[in-house]
Amino acid sequence: MKKTKSSILFIISVAIIAGLCLLTVFGVTINGMNKGSAKNIVLGLELKGGVSVTFEAVGNPSEEDMEDTLYKLQLRANELTAESDVYREGTNRITVDIPGADNAEEVLESLGKPGSLQFITDYGTENEKVWLTGADIEGADPAYRNDSTTNTTEYVVSLKFNSAAAETFAAVTTEYIGKRIYIVYDGSVVSYPTVRTAITGGECTIDGMGSWEAAEQLSSIIRIGALKVELNPLTSKVVGAKLGDDAIYTSLFAGIVGLAVICVFMILVYRIPGVAASLALILYTALELLALNGFDMTLTLPGIAGIILSIGMAVDANVIIFARIKEELATTDNVLGAIRTGFKKATSAIVDGNVTTFIAALVLMWRGTGPVQGFAETLAMGIAISMFTAMVVTRGLVYLLYYMGAKSKVFYGVAKDRKVVNFLSKKAIFFALSLIVIVAGIAGLFVNKSGNIDGRNNALNYSVEFQGGLSTTVEFDKKYTIDEFNDTILKDIIKITKDSDVVGNEVTDTNEYVIRTKELEATVMTEMKKMLVTKYGAIDNSFEEVSVSSTISGEMRNDAIIAVIISVICMLIYIFIRFKNFGFASSAVIALVHDVLVVLTFYVISWTTVGNTFIACMLTILGYSINATIVIFDRIREEIKSSGKDVDLKNCVNKSITQTLTRTIYSSFTTFIMVAALYVFGVTSIKEFAMPLIVGILCGAYSSVCITGALWYIMEKRKYNNTEEIRSSVKADINKETNK
Repeated sequence: MKKTKSSILFIISVAIIAGLCLLTVFGVTINGMNKGSAKNIVLGLELKGGVSVTFEAVGNPSEEDMEDTLYKLQLRANELTAESDVYREGTNRITVDIPGADNAEEVLESLGKPGSLQFITDYGTENEKVWLTGADIEGADPAYRNDSTTNTTEYVVSLKFNSAAAETFAAVTTEYIGKRIYIVYDGSVVSYPTVRTAITGGECTIDGMGSWEAAEQLSSIIRIGALKVELNPLTSKVVGAKLGDDAIYTSLFAGIVGLAVICVFMILVYRIPGVAASLALILYTALELLALNGFDMTLTLPGIAGIILSIGMAVDANVIIFARIKEELATTDNVLGAIRTGFKKATSAIVDGNVTTFIAALVLMWRGTGPVQGFAETLAMGIAISMFTAMVVTRGLVYLLYYMGAKSKVFYGVAKDRKVVNFLSKKAIFFALSLIVIVAGIAGLFVNKSGNIDGRNNALNYSVEFQGGLSTTVEFDKKYTIDEFNDTILKDIIKITKDSDVVGNEVTDTNEYVIRTKELEATVMTEMKKMLVTKYGAIDNSFEEVSVSSTISGEMRNDAIIAVIISVICMLIYIFIRFKNFGFASSAVIALVHDVLVVLTFYVISWTTVGNTFIACMLTILGYSINATIVIFDRIREEIKSSGKDVDLKNCVNKSITQTLTRTIYSSFTTFIMVAALYVFGVTSIKEFAMPLIVGILCGAYSSVCITGALWYIMEKRKYNNTEEIRSSVKADINKETNK
C-alpha cells in the first residue's frame, strides 16, 4: 500500500473516531429530539433518580404470600429496567423504584395494576366456573413458531402451570375440547382461546396473537395477574438521585483521567502500536456510550463495573498482541511479518479469554435479576465492542501506520531475553499465604457475628439493600439539593448513627426527603430527629417512619448464586473443550474461588458495606481473573505443543509465567488506573465500590502468576513424571562426568 493512500485512510479513520466522540458529547437533532448524546443515557436511582410507586395489599395476606408477591412483582419491574428496586414497607406494602423515569402515571400504567387473574369456563352464564387462578401460573412468555407449510411465523404465548394445577388443567381441557376457556383479569376478558386437545403436561400455548407485541402484552398481563396477593396503588412520586450530580461529574472526570493515563502509558511502552491502541480505546469508549444510549440501557454502579471490566479486557487484548509483536521482532528484522505473526499468535488467547467471560455474561443475563442482570448486559456489550476495536480497528491502524513510514524496529520495540523465574519453587509459600488470608476471612465472619468487635452483630456489614432497615420521610422548611444534602445533612446523620450505609432520596417538587437507614435504637432515632430539626429546619411533626425490607430478596440472591454457579460450570466446560485438559479447567475454577474468598476477607476485615455493588464486584473479579489465567494457560499449551511429550513440565510452566509476566503487570496496571481514578475522585459510595475492585484486581494478578500455574502443575505432573525423571537422571550423569 502506498504511503499517500495510507495517510489518507489514517486521517479518515481519525476523523471518524473524532466525529463519534463529538456525537457522544453533542448528539444530533432528529425530529426536534436530541439523539446520541451521552447526557441522554438513562441513569440509575443512585445517579439520576426515578419514580417510586407504593402498593398496598388487599385483605390480610400471609407472610409467605407477601414474599411470593414481592418476588413476582420484582420480575415484572425488571421488564421495565433491570436496575429497578422492589422492597416491602411495613407488613402489607410493596414499593417499586424505577430509575430514569420522570412520570409516575406512565410508570404506573406500564407496570400494570396487579389484580386478580382467573381461568373460567362458561363465562357470562349461570354455570360460570373458576378452575384456576394466577397463583397457579409458573410462567408466561411470548414466543413464536414457524409454519413450514405456509412459510409464515405465528406469535403465541407460552404458559406453564405448577404441578398441582397441571392436573386440574388436564381435566378441564379434556372436558372442554372444542370450547373456550376465558382468561379474566380484574373482571375483564383478556383472552378466550379454544381448547383443541387435552393438555396433560402442564404447558400450553395461546395462539392467534397478531404480533410479537400482542403476545408480549398478554404474557405481561398474565404474569402480573399471577401474584398471590391483590395490590392497590397507594402512592406514586418522583424521587431524586441518591448520589447527586457530584457523583456523575466525579465519575466522568475519573473516567477521562484514567483513559488519558492509559493512553499515555500505552504510547510510552509500545510506541507506534500504542498510538493505534489509544485511538482504538477512544473509539471503544465512544461506541460504548452510543450503545448504552441506543439500547436505552440503564447505567448504575454495577453497570459501571461491567464497563470497567470490558475496558480492562480491551486494553489487555492490545497488550497481548503487542507483546507478541515484540517477541517476534527479537528473532527477525521483518517488521511486517512480525506484525502479522503477532496478531495471529495472540488471537487464541484473546478469543478464549473474551469468549469465556462473554459466556458468563450471557448466563448472568439469562438467570440473573436486578443488579446482576444490569452488570451482565453492560459487560456483554462491552466485550463485543472491545473485541471489534482490538482485533479489527487496532490491527487496521497498525498496518496504516506501518505503510505511512513506521517500518523500523525502533517504532515497535524488541522483547528482551528474560531469565526464567522459578515460580514453582515458591508454590508452598504462595499456597500458605493464600490459605492464611482465606482462613483469616472465615474466622473474621465468626468474630463479627459474635458482636465482640465494635458492636458488630453480623458476619458482614450488610446494607439496607441486603437486610432491610428503616425509611424515614421528613419535610424541611426549605429546599435542599441532593448535593447539599449529601455534603452536609448526610454526614451528620452518619455521625449520629455511626454507620455510613445511609442514603437520601429527594421527593421531586417538594421539600421532602426519604432517608433510609438500618434499624435504629429509639435513643439514636430521637437524637437524629433533634439534629435535623434544630440544625437543618426539619418540620417537627413531618417525620413518618416505616420498616422496609431488603431490595435484594432471598429469591434474587438465589438467582444470583445459581447464575454464578452455572456461569462457572460453562466456563469450565469451555476451557476443557478448548484446551482439551481437565487440569486447566479445574485449576482455573479453583483460582476463581480463591480470588472471591480473598476479596470476601477484605469485606470482612475492613467492614466495607455489602450492598448491590458487592454482587457486581464479585462478578467483575470472576471475569477479570479468568481472562488473566487463560493467557498463561495459552502459553503453556503452546510450549507443550512445540515440545511434545518430551517437555520439561516444570520449566514449561515457569517459562510461560515469565513470558506473560509483563502482560499481567501491564494489564493489571491499566485496569487498576481506571478503578483507582474512581476511588480518588469519587464520592463516598463510589469509594466503597472501588476499593474492593482494587483488591480484586491485585488478587487476580497474584493468583494468575502464583497460584494457577502451580495448581495445574501439581495436577498434571504425573503424566510427565517418567520424562522428567529421565531428564533429571541424564542431567545428573552429565554433571558427574563434568566434575570428573
